[in-house]
Amino acid sequence: MMEPLLAILSGLFFTAAIYLMLSKFSIRIMLGIAILGNGVNLLLFTAGRLTREVPPIIPAGLDTLPQGAANPLPQALILTAIVISFSFLAFLLVLTYRAYQDIGTDNTDEMRLAEPRDEPVPPVGY
Repeated sequence: MMEPLLAILSGLFFTAAIYLMLSKFSIRIMLGIAILGNGVNLLLFTAGRLTREVPPIIPAGLDTLPQGAANPLPQALILTAIVISFSFLAFLLVLTYRAYQDIGTDNTDEMRLAEPRDEPVPPVGY
């Protein structure tokens, strides 16, 4: 019952993340990346089955998990992904802040220091 709802919520996270990452403002792009990471984590968590009836512990005498138990591997992967996405978000925050300090804008169209608008186009051929 919970898996379809979380799958839909994960899809909404992906939709919002793609919408924000297509923006030309670096703050929105950064928020989109953070939401995308949360959507992927939720998708992995949902794929690992959600159940409370059977804990993910292998009983004595068996080699595998009992039927209907939640898979603990996606949960371990999500813990690692949370740490990595948090550190990546911190790096993006510092990068965006420094770019804003140096350039004075968070609009990516106005950040084209290497490609000034007033310079003539280079020659096509010789």
